Amino acid sequence: MLRLATRGSPLALWQARLVSRLLPGDTELVVLDTAGDRRQDRPVWELGGQGVFVKEIQAAVLDGRADAAVHSAKDLPSRPAPGLVIAAVAERADPRDVLVGGRLADLAPGAPIATGSVRRRAQLAWARPDLTFVSLRGNIATRMGKVPPGGALVVAAAALDRLGLQPPRAEALDPAVMLPQVGQGAIAVECRDGDRAALEQLGAVDHPDTRACVEAERAFLGRLGGGCDLPVGAHAVIVAAEPGPPQLHVDALVASLDGRCVLRSTRRGNVADGSRLGQDLAEALLAAGGSALLDDAGMRLP
Repeated sequence: MLRLATRGSPLALWQARLVSRLLPGDTELVVLDTAGDRRQDRPVWELGGQGVFVKEIQAAVLDGRADAAVHSAKDLPSRPAPGLVIAAVAERADPRDVLVGGRLADLAPGAPIATGSVRRRAQLAWARPDLTFVSLRGNIATRMGKVPPGGALVVAAAALDRLGLQPPRAEALDPAVMLPQVGQGAIAVECRDGDRAALEQLGAVDHPDTRACVEAERAFLGRLGGGCDLPVGAHAVIVAAEPGPPQLHVDALVASLDGRCVLRSTRRGNVADGSRLGQDLAEALLAAGGSALLDDAGMRLP
């Protein structure tokens, strides 16, 4: 029996049940509350950003109440929690963001956009400097009822797909327009470092290509020293390279909070070198002015 710790939101439970189905043996869900779930009245970055959805879940594994923790990979801080390892990364769903309420090009000047993400705000402001923004929190079903009049809201495509939600007016934003959050669309499972029984069982969940992509993205974020509270994005894909083996293509950006400045760059290399590619991208963007942007945003770099 493998005990899986998870948040209690519909999306988190869906993801935990997927992991359960992929495992060869019996499982039990250990459903927990998190700081991010309890404080729906404030933006994530005001709550501390990094780790507000995962700390209680991780604590349950560390103190033995659960054997593994199931997370949206995008919620994990860039630095591993002491005593835990990412044992598996499940196959990725659609990593894109979706604009619900209208198409980006069709929104009227000054239209309001509801989002709680500094990354989404910055990129939308870069594409459409005329847009205005309002905060948005809550689970996906709650958010779907909060499309501002004359405007739109932004949610992850994977969340809509997993919950079977099909809003009538929606546009999936190409990564060229809206670069996803690190790990978006992927499910990560942590267990205690050295727990060989759990590691062996969770191997059935691991998708090597997705893990390679997520590790590259997390290496980029790790060099910046942040989490979901930074105005940054990254997306890695494995692409064919003829002649030769497949290559890992990593696209990343650092932006100002107001979206007036967006720095973006790419790297391509061997799949096995994903962490190095991600770190190189971070170094390049920091040197190109990203360090000043993040400093202006109040983000401290290591």
